[in-house]
Amino acid sequence: MEHEVFDQRDMTILIVDDEPRIRDFVRLNLEMEHYRVIESSNGLEALEQLREHLPDLVVLDVMMPEMDGFETLKAIREVSNVPVVMLTVRQSEQDKIRGLDLGADDYIAKPFSPPELLSRIRALLRRSLMSPPARKTEIVVDKNLTIDFTRREVTVRGEKVVLRPTEYRLLYHLVSNAGRLMTHETLLSKVWGREYRDEAHYLRLYITYLRQKIEEDPAHPRYILTERGVGYRFKELDNQ
Repeated sequence: MEHEVFDQRDMTILIVDDEPRIRDFVRLNLEMEHYRVIESSNGLEALEQLREHLPDLVVLDVMMPEMDGFETLKAIREVSNVPVVMLTVRQSEQDKIRGLDLGADDYIAKPFSPPELLSRIRALLRRSLMSPPARKTEIVVDKNLTIDFTRREVTVRGEKVVLRPTEYRLLYHLVSNAGRLMTHETLLSKVWGREYRDEAHYLRLYITYLRQKIEEDPAHPRYILTERGVGYRFKELDNQ
């Protein structure tokens, strides 16, 4: 069994949901695991709690009156990179993509089981608290793409490109294994955690994001190559 990199008693989780019944259900299960819990019933209150308490993770409902979960998430991302798990009754793939696109880290559909929620929260906290991967050297892929993992900088055609933490981790694992096939399951486990081995849509979405940021023509990628049905491969590096 893998040891946690954190103590739940040191972790504060903010629950944002307009339904007291859902807040109570989530809070009870988190407190049974010894997390500290704070609550908000709407988006504006959540932003105040975020500023005041600096939680380690946010559990955010999508369907709220006035300021919905998407609007709240967008406001959170303007001031914080705190991990966010979104709760929704919607099963739509489009809603999941919208949430992830706005910066959500995970998405759970109601009704959900306590073990599922707790497992996702543990995985997110592990990822957020792990030391970022680092390589000592600057990697010049070619004249158009340079990656400095020590400084966490990516330069594309002379311009600095900003990567989200998840995009950075994904690029790190692809480039660290340049020339080798990385299966979907391997990348999902390394970047998101073992709990995510079956969540292929996360990987497809973030591969798309990375290609949009580093490829000259994302529809015909030269760096991140698809091995159809199996995984992805970063192009072989010369003289690295």
